[in-house]
Amino acid sequence: MIANQSIVDLVTQTIAPVIPQPFELVDVVYEKMGADYVLSVLVDKPQGITVDDTAELTDLISPLLDEIKPDPFPSQYMLEVSSPGLERPLKTTESLSAAVGSYINVSLYKAIDKVKVFEGDLVDFDGENLTLEYRDKTQKKMVVIPYSTVAKARLAVKL
Repeated sequence: MIANQSIVDLVTQTIAPVIPQPFELVDVVYEKMGADYVLSVLVDKPQGITVDDTAELTDLISPLLDEIKPDPFPSQYMLEVSSPGLERPLKTTESLSAAVGSYINVSLYKAIDKVKVFEGDLVDFDGENLTLEYRDKTQKKMVVIPYSTVAKARLAVKL
């Protein structure tokens, strides 16, 4: 059986070249939900995604997945094409650069001052380091996070 990451990489390589402008392929996730496997393809465009957009993209993507040989999927799966929503993942340096000024959540591979998850305003990203302003109890603090230590980053909703 092919590992989930290999399936994600294979699907990404297959569909990324055919996603038309102004759409952007944000993420591909393959996971088990209950008894079912779900292949989630997250797409976005500047004005946001409509139901018609997801239907059109599903019609474009689905036949391509059937053409991958040998079939990488260990069992039947459901294809879900959707918007990344308010908490969209920030998977590339480009998406992080575009998120400067936004409120984000960052999970780290290794802790900084015993903290592995930060949530705050992304003040700067120079390609190497993220500068984040966050609240520690009542104080505003700044932290510089090396990009190489970021496990996951996503937009967050400030409550």
